[in-house]
Amino acid sequence: MLKKALENVLTEKESDELISAFDQIGEIIIVRIPDSLLSKKKIIGKALLDDVKIVRSVFYQSSAVSGDFRTRDLEILAGEDNTETEYKEFGCRFTVDVEKAFFSPRLSTERERIANLIQNGEVVTNMFAGIGMFSIMAAKKKKCTVYSLDINPIASKLCETNIELNKLLGNVISINGDASEIIKEQSIDKSDRTLMLLPERSDEFLQSAIDTTKDGGIIHYYSHIHADKKTDAGKLSEEHYLQVTPVKSEILHSKIVRAVGPRYYQTVVDVKISK
Repeated sequence: MLKKALENVLTEKESDELISAFDQIGEIIIVRIPDSLLSKKKIIGKALLDDVKIVRSVFYQSSAVSGDFRTRDLEILAGEDNTETEYKEFGCRFTVDVEKAFFSPRLSTERERIANLIQNGEVVTNMFAGIGMFSIMAAKKKKCTVYSLDINPIASKLCETNIELNKLLGNVISINGDASEIIKEQSIDKSDRTLMLLPERSDEFLQSAIDTTKDGGIIHYYSHIHADKKTDAGKLSEEHYLQVTPVKSEILHSKIVRAVGPRYYQTVVDVKISK
């Protein structure tokens, strides 16, 4: 569909280059445009808006996700200049602001995997929860309690909105603030399972994850790994975790979550810790 929308605007090679770098989130398309095609960005935006029927806005992502709030700069290319939309995933509804709070549709498979692993009765700490997608999907499926922490006040507010939007079996508690501080003040040895969804800074927060997790609890440790062979990425992330962890750990599972660049992967290692 996308290729067809762009066939009068781009060559086939240019079109292939662009398609791997675009996300549709509700009524919004976000596209990362290579430097070689920036002169055509407005034409690309209009072509996408005209062709993808449910879309009302096309944005160009002009910066990488960065900063403590994990946000990015967006430039309107076509349609309505409004970065808020509704997004649906696995029977849940979410209000998303694609510019003011971190969100990635590319983590949907991982969100479902975690929701299936969580057991009824578990207490879960989601250290970098964003708008609460992992938390809410888990509590939709299981009678668990999820502490959904994020330093970005807009993300925490959207998490509260999203808790209200969904009928949950469990309970999600949105807390705004620095995960390390919150854990130190009110969450030592509290969780059966801890999610560390900040792969670029996981080592920095590993001690906090260990502090909040009970003896025998599980940590889902996300990281970014360079690997020449895709098949090696999971193993390399296990080795890295074992080098940096200060606590006895049994590795349960590891996998690639998604590619984030050439020979560069977001991975997850699931570990059971003994304190």
